[in-house]
Amino acid sequence: MKEKIKVLIVDDSFLMRRLLRDILEEDPDIEVVGTARDGKEALKLLRNLEVDVITLDYEMPDMNGIEVLEKIMKYNPVPCIMVSAYTKEGAKITLEALSRGAFDFVPKPSGELSLDIIKIRDELIDKIKSAKKVKMERIKFEYEEIETLPCRGSLNISCVGIASSTGGTVLIEYIIKNLPSNLGIPFFIVQHMPPLFTLKFAERLNEITGKKVKETEDKEEVKKDIFYIAKGGVHVILEKKGKNVYISHKDFPARNGVKPSADYLFESMAEIYGEKACAIILTGMGRDGVDGAKKIKEKGGYVWVQNKETCLVFGMPRNAIKEKIVDKILSPEEIVKNLTKI
Repeated sequence: MKEKIKVLIVDDSFLMRRLLRDILEEDPDIEVVGTARDGKEALKLLRNLEVDVITLDYEMPDMNGIEVLEKIMKYNPVPCIMVSAYTKEGAKITLEALSRGAFDFVPKPSGELSLDIIKIRDELIDKIKSAKKVKMERIKFEYEEIETLPCRGSLNISCVGIASSTGGTVLIEYIIKNLPSNLGIPFFIVQHMPPLFTLKFAERLNEITGKKVKETEDKEEVKKDIFYIAKGGVHVILEKKGKNVYISHKDFPARNGVKPSADYLFESMAEIYGEKACAIILTGMGRDGVDGAKKIKEKGGYVWVQNKETCLVFGMPRNAIKEKIVDKILSPEEIVKNLTKI
């Protein structure tokens, strides 16, 4: 008999604890082994309970979610999924939690007390099942800080697109931080996040990397040396008008279960930049970006993926490798070093 995934729910609301327990235990592969109303109770339970995954609220008395997360990561490492409020403050704290070792997050549909929590059931269960498979050393993986100087002329690339999902926020921060600021090309990044979270992600990166990072705007002209974070809740494609390239937001249905989807971005990159386009597929579940990368490859462009050893979830890179379209399989450090050869 298959062993169930043991989950601990941490939330200060009795009603939210009850609702989360009900929707999780509907799945035959999940067993809720405990619930805690605050961080202190959670840490106490962890001393005696065998737990595979923790769902963690951030707004709690005494210790907030970040403080609890730090103690869990230090003393009893278990993959944690933040169940966050869909607010500016919630987005900001969630990004901080991801930088401190949270596996992933799921936003509550309607604030701290979300009676409609059923809306996130499938997403939460999928992420719990993925978190159970991950090795904790990958969550705590530290990328090497490197100093690089651009070696121009080695790669003929005019545009880089990046597809990223679970485990990607820390990695994107690392890549942007370590790249030279004058490579002379635009970067487009699809990190799977809802609206508001992508804005806060762009603002955070702009502040801590020292580079120009911004969320995409509909109809804006593409400029060099800017890192564009695809706006959540819409698809981002590139359109050429005359000699200039513009960003366009499209309200198409979700593709591969995500919106924005890197497939739309990569396909438009293939049409505009052709053999001078480079697609990079990082850690994440599913296959977003694979079909779009195939179009770039068909046009003679480059396709790189993150290596298995450093991926939190190897799904997206693995699916690209299976399609036999990948030019390079790289560590985060190697991605940076190769990009400086543009």
